[in-house]
Order: sequence, then structure tokens, then C-alpha cells
Amino acid sequence: MFTRLLVANRGEIAVRVMRACRELGISTVAVHSAAEALSPHVLAADSAVCIGGPTAAESYLDAAAVIAAAVAQGADAVHPGYGFLSENADFAQGCADAGLVFVGPTPEAIRVMGDKTTARAAAAAAGVPMLPGSDGAVDPADIPDVADRIGFPVVVKAAFGGGGRGMRVVTDPDRLVEAAASAAREATGAFGRPEVFVERYLPDARHLEVQVLGDAHGTVIAVGDRDCTVQRRHQKLMEEAPAPDLPDAVRNGIRDASVALATAVGYRGAGTVEFLYSPGTEEFFFLEMNTRLQVEHGVTELVTGIDLVHEQLRIGAGEPLRYAQADVRVTGHAIQARISAEDPWAGFLPRTGLIERCVLPVAPWVRTDFGVVTGSTVHPYYDSMIGKVMAWGPTRAEAADRLRLALGDLVVEGVATTAPYLAALLALPDHRDMNYSTDTVGERWDPAGFPPPAAAPAGPAAPVTPAPAGPVRRDVVIETDRGPLTLTVWGAAGRAGTDTTARSGSGRKAGGGTSAGGGKEPLAPMDATVIRVDVAAGDEVEQGAVLAVLEAMKMEMPVTAGRSGTVAEILVTVGQTVATGQRIAVLAG
Repeated sequence: MFTRLLVANRGEIAVRVMRACRELGISTVAVHSAAEALSPHVLAADSAVCIGGPTAAESYLDAAAVIAAAVAQGADAVHPGYGFLSENADFAQGCADAGLVFVGPTPEAIRVMGDKTTARAAAAAAGVPMLPGSDGAVDPADIPDVADRIGFPVVVKAAFGGGGRGMRVVTDPDRLVEAAASAAREATGAFGRPEVFVERYLPDARHLEVQVLGDAHGTVIAVGDRDCTVQRRHQKLMEEAPAPDLPDAVRNGIRDASVALATAVGYRGAGTVEFLYSPGTEEFFFLEMNTRLQVEHGVTELVTGIDLVHEQLRIGAGEPLRYAQADVRVTGHAIQARISAEDPWAGFLPRTGLIERCVLPVAPWVRTDFGVVTGSTVHPYYDSMIGKVMAWGPTRAEAADRLRLALGDLVVEGVATTAPYLAALLALPDHRDMNYSTDTVGERWDPAGFPPPAAAPAGPAAPVTPAPAGPVRRDVVIETDRGPLTLTVWGAAGRAGTDTTARSGSGRKAGGGTSAGGGKEPLAPMDATVIRVDVAAGDEVEQGAVLAVLEAMKMEMPVTAGRSGTVAEILVTVGQTVATGQRIAVLAG
């Protein structure tokens, strides 16, 4: 087994991996950006290294910096977590070249299955059913021709990465080129790769997946299945295991197809094979394979008793699987709610700022995996998910009731979260009866139909300290349960934890006109980066016209005209960072 492991990630997954390492007697190294020197994942490690600036591109996506940190710290292995570099074959190869064990598949398996286009070819060769699509990555100029051949509706998808990033459903041919460009931008920001491909979109479908484990000795098993159908904008909101209300033929079919595919590519480690399922026809189709641990791995652990991170580490160390297929037993039901710093009642707009209070639910049969605590800052540079709440029950109904109560006990003040909305969904008869598809959140479960959480009176605006001209260095000594930990912090003083708008106790922002497209004046809805400006001074615009597009927390946000008029002045440029409430343009008339 390894003696020292670097976790190439942040947030709750980094904390989760570090916990597993401590249980196995492995010391850990955290990496962090200049914005996260005091984050929980840093404090959970035995040592920590700052690897770059605050953005993901400057830090967690910098493969060379991560590998250099691992070598300098004397690590013998690297765990990539999920997202960032977890499905980057070049990073896996770089780890091997540096003498480090990459806790995951071989670079060859990642190249085949981490690229969704080659994964489609591998699945077809293994006899797995799939929807029609392009044969590989598509040049944006060729996308209309490919879509015409496939038939509408289609989905433009990032060829690399996962988590629903870089996906756009298109029903109108005139929107294809822009959808492809938007998907490519999002994919570049999240995974560092812009390639996209096209696939037929299956409406009214359920999203199923199978957890697989494979060792270096040729053994592959399926560790149960999951349902991830509750989604918005292709981002999962809730997941559960096992997949409910599934015919035995379908359950056995997706299991056998997953094992056959993983075996065919010599898969090693933990991975997930995902499918779309049509309940009306009882057909299933290959969607993709995620060559990494999944955000929803915890519900599988709760119903099987198998610690998937322990197994990843053992497999990475060369040990054979400790389980045969017959050893996998599913007991009861588990459901997970992803807690994201987003406001469902403002179009799931991400929220940044200081978490003034965070109290996690404590109850039998409830598990919480979080990457924030009271005093943490939610930054605009990373994904909006801050944690997960899971509940187990002997039946699906009991698991849902326990999770709903746990979400009611969760306290997060300072930023809005998805928790109250997800609690409301769990109480719906449609959820209880599995009467929904991947499209239901957008079509029937609009948050506007649910009462928002009560807002406390807004307090005074938080003070803003101007940032100095250059970076500031300071040493911080933290007392931990393993002795003092000295951190060297680089960053702009006065930025962490400040917010330019008032905050209420519920975490909902006070004041109006700052949401994307909301209010009369075009204002930035949150701290973000300008990625596109669509108008110029002198242009006549109608109400609702897109003036600029911002990006934060891996999400694009259009800023629109709140009224018709003439663009008198554009106040931002592409690449500029803007603050919450900052004016984007001046409209006259």
C-alpha cells in the first residue's frame, strides 16, 4: 500500500479521499489555489501546497504543477477525485512518467473511454445499444449537416469530461452553431478541451448507471446500479441506489453490458457506465463512461457496504479485487441530494460569498459529505456544489422521508442553496411514484411553483476592502489534531469573504436588478468573467436582447437588456472580471 498520496482536487471529494487514506494509514498531501489556503480539504491533509492562482486553469487544471507538487512532497501516488484532471489521459501518463501511481484507469483506458466519441465506438464493438450520433468530434461548421443526418432533436456534447458540462439540447437548426460554440466554451473552462460531438436526444428518458470495479488482474464486477434522473440543465440534482421500478431484464441488461464493456477495454479502478432508458419501450442506450469516481458513489456504498475509495486505493496498489460478483448484495435504498450554492428561485443562478453559518444534519441513517464549514467562502472559480446529504432506509419511501427531514435540518446561511427545493421535490407524489424524466425539472417542476424559503431582514452591506496592486504573502499557523500546521498564503488581501451586496439570513441576495436578464439595468448577477460581448455602442436593441455573456462556476450567464433602447456605452471587455452588481452597459432611450 502507498505511504503518501496527493489528492489532486478540492472540496468534499478531497476530504472524502483523505478520510479513506487516514483509515488505511496513508499520509496525504493537499493542493490548493491561492484562493483556498484555509479550505477544509487543506486542513484535512497532513501537508499542503499552493499550486497557483485562484482560477481552476491556474491551479487545479495545471497538470505540471500538480505532478511537481507530488514529487516535491515525496508522494508515491495521486488520486484525482472527480472533475478537473480526473479523466485526462495525459495527466495519468505524466504521473506514471514521474514515478507516481495514478489511482485510476490506465492512460490507454482513459483515452478510449474518457473521450466520448471513442467510447461510443468501443461500446458499439462490445454490442452495447446506442443512439445515432457523429462518428467523432465534429467541426462546428459541419454540425448542421451531421444533425440533419441524425435527426432532431439532437444534443451537442463535450467529447471530454463529465458531470453534464458542455451539453446543449437543440431543437431548432438555426441554433446549432451557437449551441456548439457555447458547449465548447463550457467544456474548455471545465476540462481544458473544446472538442464536441452530436448525438440524437432521447426525450422523456430516465438516466441509469452501473458502478463497476476492475483490478489489474482482469477481474471486473458491477457494484449495483443507480438512477440519476432528477436533473436540471443536464446537471444531476438527486441520485439513488438501486435504480427503482426497473424490470429485471433491464437491470440485468445494463449490468452485463457494463461489465462486458469494462472488460473489453481492460478497465482498472472505479468507473461508471451510464445509460438512457425509455420506460415506454424498455430500451436502454449507452450514454458514456466516466473513468473515475462519481459524485454519487456514496449511495452505492450505503446499500452495498463496499467502500469504493478503499477499493480504488487497493486496486491502485496492485491488489486483486476482494469481491466476486456473487458477493455484491444490495440492502435497502439510499438517496442523495447535491447541495449547490445556487438559487433555484433565480433560475438556479450560482451564488458566491461568505458562508456565515453551516450546520450539518445529524441523524441515524444520514450521511453528509461537505467541503465547506462556517467561515468558508464560495468562490466563482469552481463548481457550485458545496456538499451532499444522503439517507438510507429499508425502503425507497423511508429513505426519501429521512432525506427530506435531513434537508430541513441543514443550515447554510450567507449563500442560497438547492436544499429547500430538493426537499420540496421529495414530498411530491410524482417523485414517490417515479413519474418523471430527465426533462421534468424544466418542464413541470419549476421552482416558481414551490414556496421559496423565508428570507430574514437584510443586514447591512458587507464592507469591501480594495485589493492591493500585487500579491500578498503571509504565514498562517493552524492548530490541528495532529499538531501545528504552517501555511504560506499568497493572494490579494481583503477579497476573501467579502461581498458587494447585502446578505439575508436565508442566503438570498438583497436588492434587485442583479440576476441574469433581471431588472431594468444590465448588471452582473455575480462575480464572473466576461466571455462574450454581443453589441457595440450605437446598436439598437430590444428588451431581452443578449448584450454580453458571463461565465462563473462553470456556467454561462447571458446579461440581457431589461428594456428596448440604444446602447450608449459598453463598460466591459472580453476577459474582464466583473463583480456582483457591476454595470455591463449603458442603455439610452
